[in-house]
Amino acid sequence: MSLPEVKLSDPTALRGYAHPLRMALIGLLRQQGPLTATQAAAQLGESVPSCSFHLRQLAKYGLAERAPGADGRERPWRATALTTHWDDNSDDPEVRAATDELHAVQLALYTRLAEEFLARRAQESTAWRAVTGFSDQPVHVTPDEMAELTRRIDALLGEYDDRITDPTKRPAGSRKVSVMRLAVLAPPPPGSAATDDAATATGGTAAVDSGPAGGGAGGPR
Repeated sequence: MSLPEVKLSDPTALRGYAHPLRMALIGLLRQQGPLTATQAAAQLGESVPSCSFHLRQLAKYGLAERAPGADGRERPWRATALTTHWDDNSDDPEVRAATDELHAVQLALYTRLAEEFLARRAQESTAWRAVTGFSDQPVHVTPDEMAELTRRIDALLGEYDDRITDPTKRPAGSRKVSVMRLAVLAPPPPGSAATDDAATATGGTAAVDSGPAGGGAGGPR
């Protein structure tokens, strides 16, 4: 199945989403449903005014909206979709700079989640320790092959999408596992065409792309 998504393409919206608390708020709304700013602040350890401000900013960019409330005192907020998507193939320098900012915030979020898991991993069962953790695998591919590999991974993970939207489909003993993907491109070998092109484009300084690569990215679920 295909999960509802919000697509960001405007650099202002991309930079607007590139904020740790805003990403945390969207992740919380997607996981737990409508929440007031007061409820979100209590769970995230933030102040109510701060959460209220950032929720309004998320609404400005189409990522959150007001939900019907039980009373008129404080209406809750809900996420407008279950995933956030943006393209990394723009030729617009402003868009590329904005997506780089967004990737940096996303990487910091992934690092924090991984560190929190590592701190409690010893308390998990042997069964879960055996199937979770960190690994890496180098692959030598063309851009087209990398796109196809990404598509195949997306399709495999998509087989479990119905469990996100329908808790009754989650089998006994299942738990949420965050599968984080980082496609990191190595620097081009010295003397390669890519190195020569980069040096020409940057006035004699070879550029090194050290950020995540790919055709898009999903935000926190």
